[in-house]
Amino acid sequence: MARYSKKSQSSVGSAMRRKKKGTLRSGRSGKKVTSSKQAIAIGLSEARKKGAKVPAPKKKKAAKKRGTTAKKKTAGKRRSTARKKSS
Repeated sequence: MARYSKKSQSSVGSAMRRKKKGTLRSGRSGKKVTSSKQAIAIGLSEARKKGAKVPAPKKKKAAKKRGTTAKKKTAGKRRSTARKKSS
């Protein structure tokens, strides 16, 4: 079964043509698009708005907080060596 519909393929194709021509602009900033990947993403989002069959965009992964756990591990080691009794 096809993942992308003909309507979505045509909208991506038109976005690529506009990118090559130099008239494709990004949505928020309004800057000229120079990346092919960005042009494809714009074409797919336009197809979604039109109601074409396109898979949902990939979800962004949440960033892990690594600094706090690393600090706790090293802090515990420092304390244990500092508390040694001398006889």
